[in-house]
Amino acid sequence: MKNLWCWRCQMEVPMLDEEEYAIAAKLYSQGFEKIESGKSREERFKPMLDYYNNLTGFEETEPNAILHHRIEQYGPPCENCGKPYRTPLASFCAACGNKRVLQTN
Repeated sequence: MKNLWCWRCQMEVPMLDEEEYAIAAKLYSQGFEKIESGKSREERFKPMLDYYNNLTGFEETEPNAILHHRIEQYGPPCENCGKPYRTPLASFCAACGNKRVLQTN
């Protein structure tokens, strides 16, 4: 886990590493498997939310948000503002507008 700026949430949030994300993704999938159980959306995704909240100490209430709080989805820090690029291949910083020069091999 690592705290990073999330361009969707417009704030710094705990981002999951690949091992942590794999557990969260499995719990998310299980929430869909329980649709026919008659449980509410809140009940079905409670295990995922509890996992993230206990792991990070951050009180997330939206299961979908957790899926984009994954370190690997983001790029390196912007050379201008320090916030991460939206993706590893992004050439434009969503936070400050800096244009990144991508290295080609």
